[in-house]
Amino acid sequence: MRWACILLPHLALDGVLRGCADPAAPRVLVRGPAQRRVLHAVNPAAAALGLKAGLSLVTAQALAAGFESSSHDPADEARWHALLAAWAYRFSSQVSLQYAQALIVEVEGSLGLFGPWPQFEARLRNGLQALGFRHRIVLAPNPVAARALANAHDGLAIDAGQLRAALGQLPVQRAGFGAEAATAFERMGLRTLKQLYALPRDSIARRFPPQVLQHLDALLGERAFPLQPYQPPDVFEARIELGYEVESSQALLFPLRRLASDLAAFLAGRDGSVQRFTLQLEHEDCAATAVTIGLLAAERDPALLFDIARNRLEQAQLPAAVRAMGLYADQLPAFVPGHRELFDPRPQQNTPWEQLRERLRARLGEQAVHGLRVHADHRPEQAWRSEAVAEKKTVPVAPPAARPGWLLPAAVPWPGAAPQLLSGPERIESGWWDGADMRRDYYRVSSRFGQHAWVWREVGGEGGFMLQGWFA
Repeated sequence: MRWACILLPHLALDGVLRGCADPAAPRVLVRGPAQRRVLHAVNPAAAALGLKAGLSLVTAQALAAGFESSSHDPADEARWHALLAAWAYRFSSQVSLQYAQALIVEVEGSLGLFGPWPQFEARLRNGLQALGFRHRIVLAPNPVAARALANAHDGLAIDAGQLRAALGQLPVQRAGFGAEAATAFERMGLRTLKQLYALPRDSIARRFPPQVLQHLDALLGERAFPLQPYQPPDVFEARIELGYEVESSQALLFPLRRLASDLAAFLAGRDGSVQRFTLQLEHEDCAATAVTIGLLAAERDPALLFDIARNRLEQAQLPAAVRAMGLYADQLPAFVPGHRELFDPRPQQNTPWEQLRERLRARLGEQAVHGLRVHADHRPEQAWRSEAVAEKKTVPVAPPAARPGWLLPAAVPWPGAAPQLLSGPERIESGWWDGADMRRDYYRVSSRFGQHAWVWREVGGEGGFMLQGWFA
């Protein structure tokens, strides 16, 4: 087996920056009680101002100005960790969150699907960059070695024959030992694992707890290391704290796009889709506003989900300014890709009907777009019905006579002189059972401008012609 370690050294800070309109602006994460706030992490712009982790917030404010601060929340960090595990689940069924700020992914069984490792690695990096998380990736024959090597390398890919040599160059301080054991090794003058492996095992066993030898064996793959597998949840729930009051729906589009992207990544990981989800808009002094988005068909395209949610959000009436936005989805059916032909047009040249339909419903309203179906009735006004979803059904056999492509909502008297009769009459007598009895003779006629129309008059020739529709 081959295992990839995706190390996320800035997980907490990157998670916060994803919700910022300008991630490049100076920003720090702070932790600790109100009386002693300490910098937990800083982004590159804040580091350029001379700030670093470990400084007190008071000291940081004395050294620099113009930076923003956010509170470090371990619960948020855990949610982002789980989100990335759901994203990685699309590439392998063996994903583990056992290591903090890292993902362990078994990739041997996925190389046949995603291509050789350099191509697979590039795909992983592109996905992480799109999600906004900085990372390092290492490939090794076992998960323990991959995690340890990721502390000192990025882009390293080794096989079993290269493992001992690569581990030998690894500093002991970065090899994954406990703080007490690592400090003891350093005091003994042991700097690399090569020096440590050269020591007699009996000597190490006498001086150190048994976990040290166990870890050395696990690094070489000589000792089994059980991993706790990740299982994707059955619901998706995410929340972004805005940090300020937002009164315009346009200002909510950036966090909305991020939530839609996270939902799509989660769905792709579990090979699912969504048919209904809810936006929760939190306010300061009143109950949260719920905006429910329902789709006619299950989808997972991030652009489509964002576009539909944006249109619904713009139509929502907000009672107060928004302080936070959340997204909740629990109807996650399996994804069924649309049927594609061998010579389908290129995707950029057209929009699939399902996506166009959802966008029209979101923009024009749910009642503005509907399907049509044939109804078994000879009366033209009763021969079709509208429905919410245009499903493929067995259509009744159409009447043998030709019908116009454009029927008027209601028949109107024929304008001008009497038309020229081309064919007919076709007599329709129906409706006696529902009180809409009709006895008409229908004709195909031509107007003085050469247009073909469908007209009728009462049986017996009483009254003038009534225009029912136009032929193409």
